[in-house]
Amino acid sequence: MPETSHMSKEELAKKLLEELAPLSWTERLKRLSQYTDRTSAFSTSFSFEDQALTHAIAEHSLPIRVFTIDTGRLFAETYETFQKTRDTYFGIEIATYAPDTQSLERMINRQGVNGFYESVEKRKACCFVRKVEPLNRALQGVDLWVSGLRREHSNNRADLPVVEYDAGRDLIKVYPLVDLSEEDVKSYIQNHAIPYNPLHDKGFPSIGCAPCTRAVAPGEHPRSGRWWWEQENEQECGLHIKDGKLVRIKQTADA
Repeated sequence: MPETSHMSKEELAKKLLEELAPLSWTERLKRLSQYTDRTSAFSTSFSFEDQALTHAIAEHSLPIRVFTIDTGRLFAETYETFQKTRDTYFGIEIATYAPDTQSLERMINRQGVNGFYESVEKRKACCFVRKVEPLNRALQGVDLWVSGLRREHSNNRADLPVVEYDAGRDLIKVYPLVDLSEEDVKSYIQNHAIPYNPLHDKGFPSIGCAPCTRAVAPGEHPRSGRWWWEQENEQECGLHIKDGKLVRIKQTADA
């Protein structure tokens, strides 16, 4: 059982990268759970990736807290998947965080309920109120944040390491699935009969809020269905954006 209380989080991030990078994604989760002197949390949006991670956490009874952000504008299918996940993995509590009521009311009164279509600034303001602020509350006191990001998701994520240090939030981000392909994840879902969002079967590789997500045609970039009116395929909502505060940790040559 590693004792790391004497290490800074940036130092621990370097240690974790060396340990986790060579492992399979399930072994990465198991190794991470050995750091019992650190608080771990996993954020799920009930995507393919997140369902795979939830299953592994439940199957191995890993001490990783699970939470989700309910923006108030998710697809009905997402809420149905949320309920199926609760019913399937009843031993896991999925803590739910919602937007602050007063902040949400002020934002809607200022720019309208669908004002996010009018400009990037208004879209980011909506994302902040509905996603980022609740996430910040969910991550209070967390040392290790587990996420389902993969390199294939977008150009912004093409160089993601397994572990990085988020100086802005002063925590360590861990991406167990980062180097898996979409087919790898789908195979795991199928082989373990894991419940998943049916929108994935209808051309939705990436699923967010209903007004901001649409299906994509075969061959289109997987992120082209998110905030499609901006059409850059590199859009982010602020949850994982590279804002100059994420410290890319490099492996040593002999790792």
